[in-house]
Amino acid sequence: MTEKRRTREELKREREQQKKKLKKPASSWIKRIIVTILIIGVVGLLGGAGLFAYYASSAPELDEELLKDPISSEFYDKNGELFAKIGAEDRKYVEYDDIPQEMIDAILATEDSRFFDHFGLDIWRLGSAVIANVTQGFGAQGASTITQQVVKNSFLSNDKKLKRKAQEAWLAIQLEKHYSKEEIFEMYFNKVLMSGRVYGFGTAAEYFFGKELDELELDEMALLAGIPQSPNNYNPFKNPDRAKARRDLVLDLMVQHEKITEEQAAEAKKVEIASRILPEEERQTVTGTKYDAFLDVVLEELEENGDGEALAEGIKVYTTLDPNAQSVVEGIMNDPENFPTEDIQSGVSVIDTKTGEIRAIGGGRNYGAERGWNYADDLKDRQPGSTMKPLLDYGPAIENLKWSTGQTIVDERMTYSNSDKVITNWDNKYLGTMTVREALYQSRNVPAVKTLQEVGTDTAKEFIGKLGIETEDVYESDAIGGGAIYMSPIQMAAAYAAFGNNGVYNEPTAIKEVEYRDGSKKSYKSQPEVAMSDYTAYMVTDILRDVLSDKPGASGSAAAVPGLDIAGKTGTTNYSAEDFDKFDLPSSSVPDSWFAGYTTNYSIAIWSGYAQRSEPITTWDERRLPQRLFKSIMGQISDDVETAKFKKPSSVVEVTIEVGTNPLQLASEYTPKELRRTELFVKGTEPSQVSEKYEEIELDAPTKLQAKYNDEGSTVDLTWDFKAPKGNEDMDISFEVSMTVDQEQPVVVNTTSDKQIQIPNIEPGRNYTFSVVAVSDDIRSKPATVSIFIENKIEEPEVENPENPNNGNGENGNGNENNGNGNNNGNGNNGNGNNGNNGNGNGDDDNLDDLIIPGEEDNGGEDVTDNGDSEIEAPTEPTDPTETQQ
Repeated sequence: MTEKRRTREELKREREQQKKKLKKPASSWIKRIIVTILIIGVVGLLGGAGLFAYYASSAPELDEELLKDPISSEFYDKNGELFAKIGAEDRKYVEYDDIPQEMIDAILATEDSRFFDHFGLDIWRLGSAVIANVTQGFGAQGASTITQQVVKNSFLSNDKKLKRKAQEAWLAIQLEKHYSKEEIFEMYFNKVLMSGRVYGFGTAAEYFFGKELDELELDEMALLAGIPQSPNNYNPFKNPDRAKARRDLVLDLMVQHEKITEEQAAEAKKVEIASRILPEEERQTVTGTKYDAFLDVVLEELEENGDGEALAEGIKVYTTLDPNAQSVVEGIMNDPENFPTEDIQSGVSVIDTKTGEIRAIGGGRNYGAERGWNYADDLKDRQPGSTMKPLLDYGPAIENLKWSTGQTIVDERMTYSNSDKVITNWDNKYLGTMTVREALYQSRNVPAVKTLQEVGTDTAKEFIGKLGIETEDVYESDAIGGGAIYMSPIQMAAAYAAFGNNGVYNEPTAIKEVEYRDGSKKSYKSQPEVAMSDYTAYMVTDILRDVLSDKPGASGSAAAVPGLDIAGKTGTTNYSAEDFDKFDLPSSSVPDSWFAGYTTNYSIAIWSGYAQRSEPITTWDERRLPQRLFKSIMGQISDDVETAKFKKPSSVVEVTIEVGTNPLQLASEYTPKELRRTELFVKGTEPSQVSEKYEEIELDAPTKLQAKYNDEGSTVDLTWDFKAPKGNEDMDISFEVSMTVDQEQPVVVNTTSDKQIQIPNIEPGRNYTFSVVAVSDDIRSKPATVSIFIENKIEEPEVENPENPNNGNGENGNGNENNGNGNNNGNGNNGNGNNGNNGNGNGDDDNLDDLIIPGEEDNGGEDVTDNGDSEIEAPTEPTDPTETQQ
């Protein structure tokens, strides 16, 4: 059956009726909402009450001993061995009646203003916390009263779960039933954590001010009252500015709660923190624990990670401490023989290269627990000097611009951009064109600034950010570590470790894990992050190896440890011209000296200087202190430990280039030795074109070679001339001198850069041939040779002449025939003497020509020389003079 079709008018009326049905009075909706909320509230209240009752039923029993005494926390080294325990030790207990009223007022105004009015829970404060937790997330704001804090620090685990909160509330109510308000306040007053290992206000008064409680001034009480919220952050020894801000807030709260007047608060705020706290030399250690400098770093890390208050609850802290390394560091730091002056200080950080775990800390010389300043951790206001160059300049250049270690750069006079300030080098010299390898290991400043300019400050900022160094801005002066970027030895050691760990950075940590009293655990292990490519890490490392080498200009050779593959960098900061005038400093003054170095096992950063920056380092002995400390520490902790060498990754290739070519070209076989460099390149960026700048060079043979025998000393003096190739007059030329005796093999007797030499131990009766070759690198000339025969000297016997009247010029007499100036001592022409034609004298008779070697002059073996008029022929086998005479 077909449905009747409705008209348009009917449809319109139907829609209007539906609209009327949907319109209800607003009051009916409000009623519905209220009823719904009430139902939810009742259900929630019943459910919440049931859940509260369930949790409360499992709460622990109150224990008076736990209520009054702090629970000791335990600290274990990397091997799981207990090395420290802190808690109630050295605590000064104060009775309630001995607490000054102003001290009570300051604490209550800060922590729990309605303490004497509530029943253990502050409902008004709880309501405010509930709203905050709903709008900002659970745990955003606490509502704990002093009573609840006493309970929490005595019985409950460190978390913000509903179960613990329910148990805390229940136990607070029970505590109020069994103890008076004064007794509960006394528990809190003596138990609260005031600093890393300082518990209770009475102990803190003596520790920070050296006073009893009744000797404290209003500003000092307000300072103490503000510490428990964040003990290490508000420690006036370490953070006086934060402590002052917190103190002033407490004074304002005291005014708000009508405990003091505004005038009193204003007067107290005028007092400087430094004028109240104990000076460094009067501060006392708190406990006798081992490894205090390392333990202070652990406590600081607990505070930064929200576990500072957990110390009062008795936690177990498993640390990264290497007791052997820590003992080595402390032994070296506490030996005055290792330091050039009595007051110079140092901070040392030893970090595992692969994991970032802190193995040892040198907080200072003869470091005492909680003395307030740990030079390894708290030193965050000193410039790093040239240790910044690999981090901010050359690392980013290799990473982003793919520079090779052979990239050339010019060391020349220049100024900072938009400034007339001239950039100088440590030696006040400019060395011209050099490779970035040379620029870095010689620590030249101008090339470093040029490199940062090429990289760009934004790119450099991003690079160091991945190495745990945060900064708002990067300036050109930061390129040489003289800007606004600061870092502690711990931060520096961790940053350098990334170069030794194939570019992977680990945030430094002194804690592996924390175990709370309920058995729950929290891991502190840092997560490795790739900060750079492996090619960047290795190429920077390879350059930094040269810093410790014996190459000319290497700045860190004093830190080298024989047998260890180490890379590192020196750093020195400078005073400004204003500082020199202000502090009246000598010209050799510098404020800080650094050395950071690493192997595949350990990364160590060391700072040296004086407690006050105005007190300068003035000698090279002081400047090199970080290098010497590094060498001692690295050498000892690496003893009997296998240390692998840095391994070149497949992303890096070695190529021999010609320095000065732009773009870089391969060295040819004729490239001079001093311009040949084997450098590292990112694979795929190495040059393929061979330089044609230098052609084959030939050296002419030496000329005018002469040999002269000296009878008295039995020596031969050789002299010669030499002319360098045209256009290469500045070549380094040396001369290789060889000698052949009779028929023996030639022997090289000397190499000299002179053009003369004396050959000793010449024996008469032997034939000598000398050869001289000009040499420059791999280029050798043809030889020039000369031969000489040294005759045996024959003593002639004396002959008595018979009495003969014809003793003169007669033919038959013993006369002298002067033909050829020979001695004709025979008896006439037929005598047994030697006439001028056949004698052995020094005659010049033309008939002797066939006995003289052509081109040589025979002076009886005294002087045989090359005439220098013709090209020297290659040496020939010497001729036996006897055969010639025959």
